[in-house]
Amino acid sequence: MTVQRAVKDYLRYLAVGKRLAKNTQTNYRHYLSHLINWCQENQVKQIEDFSADDVLDWQEALLGSLKSNTQNYYLIALRGLLKYLIGKDVQVLAPEKVTLAKAKGQEIVYLEPEEVEQIIAVIPTATNQQKRDRAILALLFSSGLRISELTSLKRNQISLRRGEVTVLGKGGKTRLVFFSTEALEELKRYLAGRKDGNPYLLVHHRRDGTPADLHHAITARSVQRSLNHWANLAGITKPVTPHKLRHSFATDLLRNGADLRSVQQMLGHASVSTTQIYTHISDRSLKEVHSKFHHRQLGQSERETDESP
Repeated sequence: MTVQRAVKDYLRYLAVGKRLAKNTQTNYRHYLSHLINWCQENQVKQIEDFSADDVLDWQEALLGSLKSNTQNYYLIALRGLLKYLIGKDVQVLAPEKVTLAKAKGQEIVYLEPEEVEQIIAVIPTATNQQKRDRAILALLFSSGLRISELTSLKRNQISLRRGEVTVLGKGGKTRLVFFSTEALEELKRYLAGRKDGNPYLLVHHRRDGTPADLHHAITARSVQRSLNHWANLAGITKPVTPHKLRHSFATDLLRNGADLRSVQQMLGHASVSTTQIYTHISDRSLKEVHSKFHHRQLGQSERETDESP
C-alpha cells in the first residue's frame, strides 16, 4: 500500500469511524502530510517499507524546525496510522517502535481568581457586546469549557435554573458542565438585552447592540481579540487565552482540594494522564501549606518551651 493511500484511508477513518472534531482532523492531516512529503523525497513509496531507521530520519528532519513537544504530535499521528493499518492486517512497523522525543516539563500558565476578577472589573456593562464579554470571561473560568464548545452552544441548551449544560466534546463524547452563580448572573444580564432570533448563546453585535448575523455564533478569533483587549486594559501581563482560562479552572479546583478524577471528567479528558499535567501545581500548593504551617507550629512549640517554668 502506498504511503499516500495509507494516510488517506486513515484520515477517512478518523472522520467517519472515530468522528473526531474537525480541528483534530485538520491537525492529523497536517502532521501526516509532512510524512508523505518526507517519504516522497526519500523514495519510500510503500508504507510497508517504512522502517525504524526511517522514523529516526524523519524525526531528525523535524528537529530543525520543531520543539520536542511539537515533534511528538507528528510521532503520535504516525503511531495512530500504524496501529490502524495493523488492524487492517497491513504488515507495517510496530507502533511501539516509534519512540517519542523527550520533552521538557510543561509549564502551565494560568490566572489567579483575583486576576480574572480584575479583568471583569474593567469591562463596562453599557452595551450588549460588553455584557457578552463579561459573560464569556466568567463562563470560561467557571466551567473549563474549550472555546469551540462554548462558541457552539445554543440558548436552548443551557439551563439557567440548574446552572448546567451538556456539551459535545472531543471524540463526540458528551459531558455535563456546571457554571458558577457569578457566571450565571453575567450570562443572564447579557441575555436580557438580546431581542433577536439568533439561536446561539454568544453572537457578534453591531454598535447599536443588534446581532451582526442572525444565523452564526461569535468566532473563536473574536473571543481571543476581546480577551486581549480587556486583559491589556486591566494591566494583566500574562497571556490571556480561552485555553489559559481552562488551565485556570483546573488549577483552581485542584488547589481547593478537588481530586484528579473529578477534574478529568469536568475537563472532558479521555485519560487521566492528560489531566496529570496539573499535578505539579497542586504539589506546589502542598509545599506552600507545609512551609506555612510547619514552621508556625515549630515556632509555637519553641516559644511554649521557652515560656515554660
